[in-house]
Order: sequence, then structure tokens, then C-alpha cells
Amino acid sequence: MAIARGGTRTRRSTALSSSLGLGERLFASSAERRFAAEIERGLEEVEAGLIAETGFADEIADATSRYLLEAGGKRVRPVLTLLTAQLGEGNNPRVITAAKAVEITHLASLYHDDVMDEAELRRGVPSAQHVWGNSVAILTGDLLFARASVLVASLGERALTIQARTFERLVLGQLHETIGPREGEDPVAHYLSVLADKTGSLIATAAEMGVVFGEAPEAYRIPLREFGERIGVAFQLIDDVIDLSAEVERTGKAAGTDLRSGVATLPLLYLRREAAGDAKAAELLERIERDVDAAETGGDPVAIADFEDAVATLRSHPVTEATLVEARRWADAAVSALEPLPQGPVKKALTRFAASIVERSN
Repeated sequence: MAIARGGTRTRRSTALSSSLGLGERLFASSAERRFAAEIERGLEEVEAGLIAETGFADEIADATSRYLLEAGGKRVRPVLTLLTAQLGEGNNPRVITAAKAVEITHLASLYHDDVMDEAELRRGVPSAQHVWGNSVAILTGDLLFARASVLVASLGERALTIQARTFERLVLGQLHETIGPREGEDPVAHYLSVLADKTGSLIATAAEMGVVFGEAPEAYRIPLREFGERIGVAFQLIDDVIDLSAEVERTGKAAGTDLRSGVATLPLLYLRREAAGDAKAAELLERIERDVDAAETGGDPVAIADFEDAVATLRSHPVTEATLVEARRWADAAVSALEPLPQGPVKKALTRFAASIVERSN
């Protein structure tokens, strides 16, 4: 789904195809097409609700809160909520509310993440703090978290518990990423744990909310939480690979943006591991770490060019392929978690979604 600035929305494909990367031909029967149309109707209702819920009477708050919503996004999380709800009653009002709350929580986290990472771009536009400064970006994130909490509170105590648990993990994930691994802790294991908290927890919650408020069988709740968390880790690992891409038009950010911001992605962590016993890996690591400051601050053009060349070398290095292998492993584990689900369009869509996550790197 594409959202034009100024609030005019243009839908070019169905919710399932645009949000989860599922082709139109995945659903061949008339029953499956009705299923896909139900998700589409639900997302249209969620989208209208998001526009309303991110509006504020204050002119500045209204502009900043809607900024990233209007910049686009695939709405993966609310679509997952709508999708898993089809295992029960489907798109009832509580499911729609839960889907809105999950997406607003995600939006809020983006404002805070961009401040922490000092990111210049988000969804192809200047990040909020780049436009208004860190304080306004942080406060906007806080406003959105508050708005999500109001929605969750309307769903009752169980929803509040799920949301509080998720928020705790989001914050702990950011804290652990900021502090880094403890002495003696494996950096790769630490990083995967951070991804499970920062990315996996909210995707898991999106899937769980659909089960809970769609009144689906309780036996599906834990498997779908596990699916969501694992697919969230796979999603972020693929983002680590995409971060090295030179195709700014496709990624919305410059190659090596995470490296420029000091984020130790999995390819870099694997490179550090190899550098201990491989001279070429050590040389590449030294080039990246030497010139990253110049690339971040726009300093010496020679150093910037060398950094960009080093990023291209890292992109073709075996550690990047190893990252893809790890992403596939998490995606496969996510699909394995779906075993208790009945055969049907929900399981079919989630299985294909897992495959499409890995295919994003192509």
C-alpha cells in the first residue's frame, strides 16, 4: 500500500500482497479470495483508524505524529493481527482496535529508534529528529505510545498485560543494544537476543492479539507467538543484508547506514569473529572501522569513498552469505512453529510470508 503525502491513499495491491509479499495467485479458490478480501477490508478500516488516532488538536503534535504514518510502511503487524484473527471470529471490533494499537506502538518505536541510531532517513524521507530535533522526536514517540495505551486499555486487562510485557522487551532490547554484550558473552548470541526483543516481540504480539481478540482457539496462541518472534529475527537479519545494498531507491537509505550509525549488524559481527584468524578479514574490518566516522560526518571524501568501497566488499564477503543462511534458519523455525495450525489460508499465507522475508534480499 502506498500513502501519498497529504493523506491521499492509493492502493495498488491487496493487503496480503503488499504487506506480506504474497502474490495474488496464492489464493486460487473462491473461498481463499473471500478470505483475502476480508483481510483487505479489515486493513482499510485499520488504516482509517490510524489516521484518526494519530491526530492531535495541537498543530505541532498533529504534524509530527502523522509524519511517519504518511511516509508509508507495509503495515505488516496489523495485517498479521487481522490474519491470525481469521482462525476465530475474524475482523470483529476488538481485533481492529488491537491491530491499530500494534501499529501505533510500532510507529512510536521508530521515532525513538531513529534518535538512538541518529538515522537521517526513515521510509525514504528525512527522519523526524532530522526535521524537528531529538526532543520533539522523543516526545512524539511518547505521545504515540500513550495513544496506543489508550486503545489497549479499552480491550481490558489481558491486553494491558500483553502490551506491558511487549513494551518491557522493546525497552530492554534497546538497552542491551546500547550497552553491548557483557564481558565473556558471545556477541552474536547477544545480538540475536536483542533482535528477538526489539523486533520479534512486537511481531509476536501482533500475531497473538489476533488469536486472543479474534476468539481463536487458545492452542494457537503460543505457536503464533513463536512464529512472530522467529520471523521478526529473520526479518531483521535480512535488513542487515539489505543495509549493505547500494540501491538507495529500493532501501530508502544509503549503503552501510547501520554501520555509519555504529550498529554492529550480523555481517560485521561475523567479520569480527573471522578477523581473529584471517588477515584479509582483519584488513576489511580495519577499513570499515577506520573510515566510518568520516562517512557519518561527511568528512574526508577519500575516506568516505574508501568506506563505501569497504561496504561493497563486505556485501560480497562470505559473512554476508552466512547472515542469509542464519536468516533462513530463523524463517524455517518460524514455519515449524505453525505445525499445530489447521491447513487453510492462514497457514498458507504465513508460510509464504516466511519465504518472502528471505526473498527480500534478492
